[in-house]
Amino acid sequence: MLHHNLLALVITFLVAVTWLRVNDFAAARGWLSSRLSRKLVHIGTGPLFVLCWLLFDDAPAAPYLAALVPLVITAQFALVGLGILRDPATVQAVSRSGDRRELLRGPLFYGLMFALLTVLYWKTPAGVVALMLLCGGDGIADLVGRRWGRHPLPWSRGKTWEGTLAVFAGGWLLAALVLAVYVAAGTFSPPWTTYLAPLTAVALAAAAVESLPLAEIDNLTVPLVAVLIARWWW
Repeated sequence: MLHHNLLALVITFLVAVTWLRVNDFAAARGWLSSRLSRKLVHIGTGPLFVLCWLLFDDAPAAPYLAALVPLVITAQFALVGLGILRDPATVQAVSRSGDRRELLRGPLFYGLMFALLTVLYWKTPAGVVALMLLCGGDGIADLVGRRWGRHPLPWSRGKTWEGTLAVFAGGWLLAALVLAVYVAAGTFSPPWTTYLAPLTAVALAAAAVESLPLAEIDNLTVPLVAVLIARWWW
């Protein structure tokens, strides 16, 4: 029913904005570095949003209502990046260098992919897996690669084997956890273990794509490749 989905929309929006603002506040106070805050936003926003899909019913309008959440947040990022809105806390929390124009690249692509896959792959394993690989895989790669990366990839000298392994492991684990919640909620058919082999193949493909020397577009390439391959199974 419409009122049910409107309530779900409000809750989803509040959850997403709260997570963003907590990280904004922590970065502005200096409790978190801008790099760590940016990655926490990248890794944490998506799972919270996708888990909130479970609050919606199966009405045809539900995915479009849910997609409003990333669209509104992305529109705010775009306005801040363009200099139309002034929001230093968001710039500090989401950008690498403190340059507002960075919001027009990675964060913009991230939000657009979430809105697009929400509409096209609503409550499907393919959509869940693709978005979780974007969050857990691509999100954790930079943290691991910069801290522990010691062995550069032959085809992409700016990336490391350690970072690529983190893309696979982090994305696989996050996707497996969210799939388990969906199975437990009765949205996906049990048993959960039947999802793990396809998930492994998709996570390997996503890690391979993320390892390519393509700057600034991982937030597009990783989920697109993941969802196209995931469709073979789901």
